[in-house]
Amino acid sequence: MTFTKRLKAFCAISFACAVLAGCASTPELIARSAAVPEDVDLSGLWQFRVEPGARPMPGARGEQQILIPPAQSTRNRARRSTRRSSGPSVHVFLETGNSLKVTQTREGLFISFDRAVVEEYTFGENRVASVGPIEAQRVSGWQDRKFVVETLDDEGNLLTETWHLEAGGMVLVRDIAVTRGNDQTFSSRQHFDRS
Repeated sequence: MTFTKRLKAFCAISFACAVLAGCASTPELIARSAAVPEDVDLSGLWQFRVEPGARPMPGARGEQQILIPPAQSTRNRARRSTRRSSGPSVHVFLETGNSLKVTQTREGLFISFDRAVVEEYTFGENRVASVGPIEAQRVSGWQDRKFVVETLDDEGNLLTETWHLEAGGMVLVRDIAVTRGNDQTFSSRQHFDRS
């Protein structure tokens, strides 16, 4: 075999390995259960609890106290969706608010953030969600007694939001995490008191 043929074979094998490695590193979302756990209802009016020692979220409306990169301001959401931000594009799918109105039906969950933005989730969904030109794969549903929403962008960044009740249903807890592979780039926990 000549040097040129060996070089071509090496390049072809290297390219195939790179393609396979790229495919293997892209996470895949697993569908969540559509079955609502017995006696779990997240419905209600909820008010954000200001935690001691937290600093205000940059660019947020009101007095929201959550550590999120500045690109997360819902006020600038439309403008962000038309330009490339320096952070993961999955951040545009994260909504925040001081007051929430949650409505739970047999098929889904509606969350109104500060009476300005309403997010709708269908239990057991597996679909492409979009904000302007930015698209991401989304699954949502139940895991034990928690409602889980996972949003995966085309760069492999995963936004995970988990909602559950504590204190006999008087506190709504929201856990937020952004990960890429095994690296967690952001996490936060929010508490909302029933109003």
